[in-house]
Amino acid sequence: MPEKNKILTVHKPLGLSPLEAINLLREKCDEYKNTPITYAGRLDPMAEGVLILLTGETIHEKENYLKLDKEYEAEIIFGFETDTYDILGLPSQCQGSILTLGEIIIKNLKDLKGKISLPLPPYSSYKIKGKPLFQWAREGKLGEIEIPMRSTEIYETKISGSREIAAKELLAEITEKIRLVNGDFRQKEILAKWREALSAANGEKFLAVRFIITCSSGTYIRAIAHHLGQRLGVSAILLNLKRTRVGDFEINRSIRLIN
Repeated sequence: MPEKNKILTVHKPLGLSPLEAINLLREKCDEYKNTPITYAGRLDPMAEGVLILLTGETIHEKENYLKLDKEYEAEIIFGFETDTYDILGLPSQCQGSILTLGEIIIKNLKDLKGKISLPLPPYSSYKIKGKPLFQWAREGKLGEIEIPMRSTEIYETKISGSREIAAKELLAEITEKIRLVNGDFRQKEILAKWREALSAANGEKFLAVRFIITCSSGTYIRAIAHHLGQRLGVSAILLNLKRTRVGDFEINRSIRLIN
């Protein structure tokens, strides 16, 4: 009989929620079809990578895995602002090309280290008065509450590269990623706004910077992207995110749910 009381590390694909990842595991592995499973630590649909799943009796050990340090490979694109701080949001600003700021952006990313306190993203699952922040945002009631600050620590940031993306190519990339997302995340409205914004920016190129970041639990990388943009006086959002490690659980030893 297969051992069902396991702690599994899976590679959550882009576009899936953690619950959808659990359902996919059950489809692929018959031994887990009727086994209780929970996840330790969320991972947004627009992110892929390490997701810890607790099965059987290990579901009662969840608290032991919620405060582990994380490592991410991330990419920030400059010149845009959205209400989610990533591409799965309504773009409200397009500043045009800021390619000349490349060296300044890279220096500020390298200097991003130590303890930091940032507001939670408006579209997040943190609950206030029993209701998740994203619900307050979708109902247009953020003005009725105070968004909490989240204190985290950034241990190290390493620049891994940069690229220039033309508006047409960026639209194709964003469209492909958003179409992977199931459920009601305002996809139709968001894609229409991206088409409008990037059509108006035809001929422009935008700067995207890739980096590796190690940080404490509870760090929202898209909040860091937004913060960095504010710090530099430009708009910035998260374009790509992959979680490569949670504690000692690494992506190269995880179960791939999609080959």
